[in-house]
Amino acid sequence: MGIGGGIALLVIGAILAFGVSDNLAAVDLTVIGYICMGAGVLTLVLALVLNRQRAHTSHREVVERYDGRTPPAPPAA
Repeated sequence: MGIGGGIALLVIGAILAFGVSDNLAAVDLTVIGYICMGAGVLTLVLALVLNRQRAHTSHREVVERYDGRTPPAPPAA
């Protein structure tokens, strides 16, 4: 979902929690808004943690040299 999805959930949740004053018999939109906002915060935190882990990886390149020698024969099948 990522950072964009977390922000979208926060915005939708805030609109439902603070901006809508509709009264439905079986649905409480304020609670649904708070749930969406909580899910958005959780999504943002997880996305930032995972992106930080991805940024701190290291890669190693191995270069084999054969100075003046013949390269080894490929292994027999």
